[in-house]
Amino acid sequence: MNTAAHDAAAIAQRYIAVWNETDAARRAELIQAHWAHDAHYVDPLAEASGREQISALVGAVHQRYPGFRFSLAGKPEAHGDNLRFSWTLGPSGAEDLIQGTDFARLDAGKLRSVTGFLDKVPVGA
Repeated sequence: MNTAAHDAAAIAQRYIAVWNETDAARRAELIQAHWAHDAHYVDPLAEASGREQISALVGAVHQRYPGFRFSLAGKPEAHGDNLRFSWTLGPSGAEDLIQGTDFARLDAGKLRSVTGFLDKVPVGA
């Protein structure tokens, strides 16, 4: 069995954990453990290269949306070293306001690149 397929849910959960981590030191540890050193992230609103920029981007999202939480939506899927999963973002305990789908490329089980798509974004978000 392809290890990426076997670990799709675990990898996606670790990815979401990074986005939900508000403590910068703990977030850096998670990124160090689960992202390649030269990882790259891009979505329609932002781009980051390397672990430090990715952590700073996550921190900026926390500043813009304090108290919001990411959650997985549906079942993550893997094909070879490619991973696809959907997520939601909204205030803790309230309806999710933003939805997206991310496509990731893996290298030895670590995230090498992530391309994010925003499926639902309210006006002014």
